[in-house]
Amino acid sequence: MPQFDYDLFVIGAGSGGVRASRIAAGFGARVAVAEHHRVGGTCVIRGCVPKKLLVYASHFHDDFQDAAGYGWTVGPSHFSWPTLIANKNREIVRLEGIYAKLLEGSKVTVLRGRATVMDGNTVEFDGRRITAANILVATGGWPNMPKIPGIEYCITSNEAFELAVQPRRVLMVGGGYIAVEFAGIFRGLGSEVTLSYRGEQILRGFDDDVRHHLAQEIGKKGIRIELRSTIQSVEKLEGGSLRVTLLTADGMRSVECDAVMYATGRLPATQGLGLDGAGVNLDKDGGVIVDEHGRSSIASIFAVGDVTNRIALTPVAIREGQAVATTLFGGGASVRVDHSDVPSAVFSQPPVGTVGLSESQALERHEEIHVYKADFRPMKATLSGRDERTMMKLVVDAASQRVLGAHMVGGDAPEIIQGIGIAVKAGLTKQQFDATVGIHPTAAEELVTMRDKRVVSKSAV
Repeated sequence: MPQFDYDLFVIGAGSGGVRASRIAAGFGARVAVAEHHRVGGTCVIRGCVPKKLLVYASHFHDDFQDAAGYGWTVGPSHFSWPTLIANKNREIVRLEGIYAKLLEGSKVTVLRGRATVMDGNTVEFDGRRITAANILVATGGWPNMPKIPGIEYCITSNEAFELAVQPRRVLMVGGGYIAVEFAGIFRGLGSEVTLSYRGEQILRGFDDDVRHHLAQEIGKKGIRIELRSTIQSVEKLEGGSLRVTLLTADGMRSVECDAVMYATGRLPATQGLGLDGAGVNLDKDGGVIVDEHGRSSIASIFAVGDVTNRIALTPVAIREGQAVATTLFGGGASVRVDHSDVPSAVFSQPPVGTVGLSESQALERHEEIHVYKADFRPMKATLSGRDERTMMKLVVDAASQRVLGAHMVGGDAPEIIQGIGIAVKAGLTKQQFDATVGIHPTAAEELVTMRDKRVVSKSAV
């Protein structure tokens, strides 16, 4: 039997890599993980966690306004961007320390630096070669930036978290969840925000009712949405502001702003890893192609998380990392991750929660579906006077009455959909939803009280 330095060598100490490392070490495997940046990866350092903290901060503007309708007199308020960023940084350092201690407590060797794959059992790190029975790639993704004149003056979500000064005017480029989340963050903190997206509506891939409802709601908050628009160039002016040339449906025009943030997607971070040279098959975006067990085209090389270009969500990466570690070292167990009916959220303002199939996806797979939809003013807005509406939607298979998808735009949507996700995953029917007593008064009770349906069939489309 060949002798290796480690049983598992992990490249990337993000959520998926850390979970795989700890589970494998718990089974008795000798594990090393290499990280060239900071332990914690995208989610902890420059993604989910700091973004949610900024989302919380941006809500206070509306909360102060809403308080008046409930009898509160709120005095003059002032927001400090430097204070927010400093407090956020302190929390990220704390969490990074926890992740490092978890690895240390699991007896995982942490190597600070960049590792590259030489072959199926060898990596190069710090000028030396290290062997491993198995290699796991968990390097995540990286923002995708187009090659246009002046792109060097633009930022991504990576840099947005570290800005020393809050930009007064922001041009957000993109229509996905990162774009709408940061548009809400900057607008809530007082910036003027324009969102430029080349498509016909924001949140491509989500249910159409979700897309249109959210566009209307964020527009009410003062975010200007420019659909069917593309950025042609960015020019830096004297004084530091930027002039952006956009091609819109109405022709070419210019916008002046203080920051241009690109949120046009992320690509798998595989450049410079040596994977193609080692014989690992990659897709057109550079993602590692894996089977249902996370195994690549090289039997001893695995990949999990965003680098596989599948579902780019932290809980999915964690599940995948644990599955690989259990399959390799769990005593013969073969574990795979079910990627169907994965709940997700967009922390926009208002937020989105969704699980299962959209209406169009359901109709592709089923002959006839029933669609239930509720659109109402949330109770909180009755005294605050805020012009905001909540939308909920259930997509049901007409034949079996199984709930195929649940979608919501409105306050606490992510918290509500997490519970509904269990029901959808379990294959519950509309009758079982109807048989469940609602909690009153809540928005969530609408999901078990909707009665009016719309019948949609393939033959009618």
